[in-house]
Amino acid sequence: MFPLVYSTLGCPNWTLEKAADVAVANGYVGLEVRLLDGAIIPTNLSPARCAEVRRIVHERGLCIAGLGASTHFTSPDADERQANVAELRRYLALANALEAPMVRTFGGNLQAGVTFEQAIDWVAQSIYSVLPDAERYGVTVMLETHDAFCRGADAARVLARVEHPRFQAIWDVHHPHRMGESIEETWQWLGARVGHVHLKDARRRSDGSWQLVLMGEGEVPNRSVINLLHVNGYQGYLSIEWEKKWHPDIEEPEIALPQHAQVVRDWMAADIVIDSAIDSAAKQ
Repeated sequence: MFPLVYSTLGCPNWTLEKAADVAVANGYVGLEVRLLDGAIIPTNLSPARCAEVRRIVHERGLCIAGLGASTHFTSPDADERQANVAELRRYLALANALEAPMVRTFGGNLQAGVTFEQAIDWVAQSIYSVLPDAERYGVTVMLETHDAFCRGADAARVLARVEHPRFQAIWDVHHPHRMGESIEETWQWLGARVGHVHLKDARRRSDGSWQLVLMGEGEVPNRSVINLLHVNGYQGYLSIEWEKKWHPDIEEPEIALPQHAQVVRDWMAADIVIDSAIDSAAKQ
């Protein structure tokens, strides 16, 4: 079974202590820290606050699976891109201080007058420039399937420009799906470069927008993704990303986070039984 973590994006009004306690109570092994004290985690945490965060998490036997930055690199303004590069460097240092193995980054959206080829170049160059820091800190930069890079096919074009062990992808399963890319296609493009996975479920509305829903109640093929990851030997975390901070109308974390953990664990347990039965039959 894959280890489960969840993003603190799902519980914007909780203290870190409560988030960690809920993780323990529901069988999560750690937290992906996107929010701290209700806001996007800042890079200027004091050494004392970093030590407190580590203590809160580690005393409960949990890990910090990664940090969620908002950095992006598709602006035509070179100074803005460099400001985001500097911010990503600060997040890498913070991840090292918090003993977190990765930092998530966005590529960014296309702006008026910017071609996709330009965007790929800027994102690749920007990420390449921080990799000496990532290597020194022992932290991996992960580009999420998001924004202009929702499809695995598009994220892969950046990854292909930057072959480095400290640069991988986060497969946010909702975004390639809503863009019409099958999970097999996403894996074909990203494959071994997938270092982390975000699970969420959603249902398409009649106007084409998407409603986030509890796990298993939408149309995102999360269970099939988990099976595909298992078959292909994926070794990372499954991270539940319940976007309560951005969508306050969705279910409260007290409901959603236990529900996600139970459903995903039930899927994994059932599929392991099926796999075992198939293996046994094949050996007879």
